[in-house]
Amino acid sequence: MLKIGKYNQLRVTKLTGFGVYLDGGSYGEILLPKRYVPQDCEVDSWLDVFIYLDSEDRLIATTDKPLAAVGEVACLTVVDVNRVGAFLDWGLPKDLLVPRQEQAHLMQQGQAYVVCVYLDEKTETIVASSRLDLFLNEFGGSFQARQPVELMIYERTELGFKAVIDATHLGLLYANEVFQPLHIGQRVSGFIKAIRPDQKIDLILQLPSPVVQDALAQKILDHLQARGGSSTFTDKSSPEDIYREFQVSKAHFKRAIGLLYKQQKIVMGKDLIRLA
Repeated sequence: MLKIGKYNQLRVTKLTGFGVYLDGGSYGEILLPKRYVPQDCEVDSWLDVFIYLDSEDRLIATTDKPLAAVGEVACLTVVDVNRVGAFLDWGLPKDLLVPRQEQAHLMQQGQAYVVCVYLDEKTETIVASSRLDLFLNEFGGSFQARQPVELMIYERTELGFKAVIDATHLGLLYANEVFQPLHIGQRVSGFIKAIRPDQKIDLILQLPSPVVQDALAQKILDHLQARGGSSTFTDKSSPEDIYREFQVSKAHFKRAIGLLYKQQKIVMGKDLIRLA
């Protein structure tokens, strides 16, 4: 069965001077314009194509790959806004509509937003929504603490950063646990920090694992040796300064120097640390 807004393998039924027609089953013949037709194409060839609607709302095929298909999440830029909604550049000639009622916040031209692409089943048109909670799961019953995940940042809030988890779920990175620049649409690796009592998902970018702590401890020792045995970085240093030098959170840094102190490898003063 033909899948609108997705990739399909369709059979060529007719060759013309302006393209070829493909067998769309119950949808009838679908045009693949000439510029997309392979040189060796002939009747009964099978082609992998993406099916969408052109500017006149007719089904059309292309071998171009959009930035997102139906059911996928992507960060797309607004190219136009009118009373109907916002139009996004998704890599195809016809821009992708986000109806006003599907905008979590009113979109502005030139800005990028993370959206979910879906098929409006009533009209069979491809549209998008930034109301991600309507399409992705906010509850983390299938995840475990410390599980590695892939994240896409989609919104900044007072608490921190909301992120899409593995393209299927939603979670939160707390601002006081983020020590690197993040922007909307950025993809980063992270971990499940915890599943809260309400089943919502808390995230973290780095785990304080023994391996990570050992590597950080060695990095601190190297830092001290390169500076003649002492440094002004202490547990009182700002999170920003610590991340700029060591690319870790302040909490991880404090654990590492605590470990080195217990091992009697460093001496901790009021305003500096030094090699023992």
